[in-house]
Amino acid sequence: MAVAGRPGETPSQADRSLTDRSASGGFTAPFSEAIGRAEAMVVGADFIETGADLAEGLDYLSGSISAILQLARAHDRTHPYFVTSTGPYAKMGLDNPDTLYYHATVDPAATYVVRGVRGSTVDLSFQVLRGDYTPTDVPGGDGAFDDRRIRVAADGSFEITFGPQLAEPREDYFVLGEGASMLAVREVYSDWAAQAKGSITIERVDTVGTAPAELTAERMAKRYAIAAKMLTARINTWFNFPKWFYLDEPVNTFTAPRSTPGGLSTQYSSVGHFDLPAGKAMVVTVPRSSAPYQGFQLGSMWYISLDYVNHQTSLNSAQAQTDPDGMIRMVIAANDPGVANWIETTGRRRGILQFRWQRIDEPVDPAQGPTAVVVDDADVPAHLPYFTDNRIDAAGWADRIAVRQRAFAARMLG
Repeated sequence: MAVAGRPGETPSQADRSLTDRSASGGFTAPFSEAIGRAEAMVVGADFIETGADLAEGLDYLSGSISAILQLARAHDRTHPYFVTSTGPYAKMGLDNPDTLYYHATVDPAATYVVRGVRGSTVDLSFQVLRGDYTPTDVPGGDGAFDDRRIRVAADGSFEITFGPQLAEPREDYFVLGEGASMLAVREVYSDWAAQAKGSITIERVDTVGTAPAELTAERMAKRYAIAAKMLTARINTWFNFPKWFYLDEPVNTFTAPRSTPGGLSTQYSSVGHFDLPAGKAMVVTVPRSSAPYQGFQLGSMWYISLDYVNHQTSLNSAQAQTDPDGMIRMVIAANDPGVANWIETTGRRRGILQFRWQRIDEPVDPAQGPTAVVVDDADVPAHLPYFTDNRIDAAGWADRIAVRQRAFAARMLG
């Protein structure tokens, strides 16, 4: 193998060493070994009960491998660009079905200009992450905020700057802070079928107009080593997250609404985990909120969203049917209860429950949170005071799923 160089140059000693490494499969070896360790974690998960559970875990692993390779390639502080952080084909961290996630790598000593168009998102937010993900922190200030703190023009366009601390504060300038490594952006959409997708770009002020350094074999070796660490860290972190914040709670209940750990200061959540044996259903009741965004979803024990495109495993306040008394009543069940607000478990006995309220102006108090009761499938109608109004037939349900599929397809291509 020849290592590419400029015309007339011969490979350096370092390049010859890297050539030898390639001959023995050394470039990708760290990542290959990390895949093996990650697979062992997945296969050995103590919550696997069925072949479907294992298959989902292996699919989760394949999505993580794909995502990590993409993230490692985008790990460039000199010429950053936004990439998809998580999504329907590379899930992690109980991804919200209503959210598009982006991030870019940053250097706390550099200055970055972020430009975009807001679109019809109900919540556009920014979060500066420092080092490893810290799930216990609830950042505020310049570390996490929504677009109410920035100037948005009549056409939805905006321009903001991130960089080092200034001697004098400046409008639409946000401090990255010590240890800043990533800028995350979230766009949240309630009505999937009536959206105008936004746009977002980033450029580093002192490198715009220049080209990044050419790749070298040595840099590629480092990239694979970085990807190896990122993969095992990703799997390990999200394996433990439910244990920290969900599984110690009584089963089939919800916590009182609280500021979201690791999230935004303007987001509240109510969480839990379910265990519904065959023939059982959970009826969940929650007041429809005045918050711009209120959403609910199920997650698997892998701490990822269930299939929300081809199944109704999530509902937000724009999608859900609201009863005349102002309550949203949902039925979580494996078997179809014949109501519009059925949340499908897709055959899973156990999983994660999550409510989110976003872009709030004040705390969400316990009275605004959900309540739940587990009943036999046959007894569901007795727990729905407006059952007749909520009913839907097979054709209506197919139409409902078709709306999700078409709106999702448009969103991903928009």
